Amino acid sequence: MKLLYHHRTQAEDGQAVHIRSMQQAFRTIGCEVHELALVQRTGAAKPATSTRAWNWMSLVPNFVRELAEYQYSSWARPRIERAVRADGIDFIYERYAFGNSGGVAAARATGVPLVLEVNSPMVLELSKTRGLSFPARARRVEQRIFQSADRVCVVTQVLAEMLVEMGVARERLFVTHNGVHLEHYCWTDRPAARQAAYAGLELPEALRGRLLFGFVGYYRDWHRLDLVLDALASPQLRDAGLVLVGEGPAHAGLVARARQLNVEARVHFAGPRPHAAIANLLPAFDVALVPAINPYASPLKLFEYMAAGLPTIAPDQPNLREVLTDGHEALLVPPNDAEALHHALARMATDNELRSRLGNAARAAIVARDLTWEGNARRVLEAVRPLLVRMAGPRPSA
Repeated sequence: MKLLYHHRTQAEDGQAVHIRSMQQAFRTIGCEVHELALVQRTGAAKPATSTRAWNWMSLVPNFVRELAEYQYSSWARPRIERAVRADGIDFIYERYAFGNSGGVAAARATGVPLVLEVNSPMVLELSKTRGLSFPARARRVEQRIFQSADRVCVVTQVLAEMLVEMGVARERLFVTHNGVHLEHYCWTDRPAARQAAYAGLELPEALRGRLLFGFVGYYRDWHRLDLVLDALASPQLRDAGLVLVGEGPAHAGLVARARQLNVEARVHFAGPRPHAAIANLLPAFDVALVPAINPYASPLKLFEYMAAGLPTIAPDQPNLREVLTDGHEALLVPPNDAEALHHALARMATDNELRSRLGNAARAAIVARDLTWEGNARRVLEAVRPLLVRMAGPRPSA
């Protein structure tokens, strides 16, 4: 089966990880993947010819950027149509980007199905971050795109329900949580893997052998890692350490808070690492942390923690309960509840059996539910096959 994978992102971050992982997964299960993008992701990132034309967008007023994002559809549509016809594409798989209606228009013109991958409601997100100059138009365009796609895969059921409220037919929706390549998280000698992870993290000698809580990601204030530092200063956790892999705007505040609490010697800011290196760093952790997450997200780090067999402390909210059961794969605590988080951290620190049981159950859940990238690719094909049968026949000509 041939698919055209279309995306607009230029970022080398979690979006790129998702894009490369899904493309690899489609190929692994036997699909032929063609890519159309501003930046090709099938190997080392190499700019497409249009990339330079988009570099200026970070320098212009928001309203100009917003109009340019809508205009992208005019660039994308004819290129998608040409690729579909030239390569005999069976369906289009498009990562949703704000204002981009190129995929739905090209799908109608060529008669092939469109599977739209939605990781977040961009209008809602952007209205809370950079702001929108034309919010009413943005809502109309996003709603029309979501309603026009033949199938929409969303990362959580919570997000699916949000799209239902926007008028998307429930039968067009299906869930593909984030995933992992499970083979990257297999260690026959866990103690040796732990020592290698210590070295990879450049972990100070004073922290080696301690019980370590760990977090991976781009940390912001709303991640509430400050609550973890507060707990680390308590008598119950006086022997525990914290490792933060990544970077983010909360860094300076966390450094200052650790110094204020006199726990800086037990906090290691490991800095950012390439995503390919993360799997081999996780054996250093005893307990993984997702202190906070937005209410519709499917955090990539969670699935990586689970695949690594790590017990996790995470917020008790519907999008995470789709994957985790409190006391079975993780300890779930009420969001932003400092006392409950402190109690969970102390419980994990003192109960070896609990950590082992939760970690084993977490990895088993990945296997049992096929929460892998390949599993997601299979779910996409299951969703699109009935459409291919129904749409079989002559396609519209150019």
